[in-house]
Amino acid sequence: MLAEKRTVLLSGPDVGELEQEFVLAALRSGWVAPAGPDLELFEREVADRAAVPHAVAVNSGTAALHLALLGLGVGPGDVVVVPTLTFVATANAVVYTGATPVFVDCDPVTGNLDPDLLAGVLATDASVRAVLTVDVYGTCADYTRILPLCEMHGVPLVEDAAEALGAAHGERPAGSFGRAAALSFNGNKIMTTSGGGMLLTGDAGLAARARHLAGQARLPAEHYEHAEIGYNYRLSNILAALGRAQLRRLDEMIKRRQGVRDQYADLFAPVDAVTLIGGGDPGANCWLTGIVADPALAGWHARDLAAHLTARGIETRPVFKPMHRQPVFADARTALTGAADRLFGNGLVLPSGSALRDDEIQRVHDAVAEFLDGHR
Repeated sequence: MLAEKRTVLLSGPDVGELEQEFVLAALRSGWVAPAGPDLELFEREVADRAAVPHAVAVNSGTAALHLALLGLGVGPGDVVVVPTLTFVATANAVVYTGATPVFVDCDPVTGNLDPDLLAGVLATDASVRAVLTVDVYGTCADYTRILPLCEMHGVPLVEDAAEALGAAHGERPAGSFGRAAALSFNGNKIMTTSGGGMLLTGDAGLAARARHLAGQARLPAEHYEHAEIGYNYRLSNILAALGRAQLRRLDEMIKRRQGVRDQYADLFAPVDAVTLIGGGDPGANCWLTGIVADPALAGWHARDLAAHLTARGIETRPVFKPMHRQPVFADARTALTGAADRLFGNGLVLPSGSALRDDEIQRVHDAVAEFLDGHR
């Protein structure tokens, strides 16, 4: 009896011997508690990679966003602009502070925050306290246009770069835009610490405030002393050791994902009805490669291709369901063009991980080609 083929994953973790060496060394060092030398080194190394002075390692990208907003003084009665095309964590972090998200639509090619709509919101709503951007699938938002808008209106920007470590906009790396940025090291991200994240900033005071709050807001005293509510957001030294090994391999992992994206571009090039999300931005880290299929031109829907691939043991994912379509945010304020709805309805994210073997990539391509041949 033939062994069943394993599922081709969308973006599985890419770990090997170097990661084992770093984690084992951290265990043998005795630094198994949250603090430790690997944690300090990991913060410094990621800050250097993102070209920012300060980094605070935490247990998730969501925690980093929450701390960044708190550091800016965001709270009840405030409004925060949030892209509607994102994972719910971006919006949740706003709600944690007591502020209200206003969901703004996206650029139809990249899926990132639409600068024209942002300009309209900032010009008409004086209660906006911060702007959140999201670097969707590893393509940076249009900071050339967005940053001047925020500066003109005196509104700080927080960059949700959870998906974008190693990407760039122009000459600047992801994570270096705005007053603060958040990274994620979740298991499916471009690099992983199993779970984890990091706050990046050029503001020493904001970094110190985040570090204080992340450690349960404990004050320096012989006993446990707390003057305000804090959070248990610290990253452990052992997970930081895993991250340090991953960071050393980041460039090769990005190169692998970019190669996967380029192969998809070639595969779909003859199909006029299909485009790649992000438009082939050379600065993207290609965390995930997504396509958009125009059903009127193609004669098929993205969900049809998804069903075909699922039946062949190949994992796919719909594009993010917009926040304004989520039941929990049904009554939220919005500024919409319909672009995010179209990406959600017609988009599909394909296997993109750096751990994909060549035979798995070929298996995906063969399955896609089979589907396209059946719909010509």
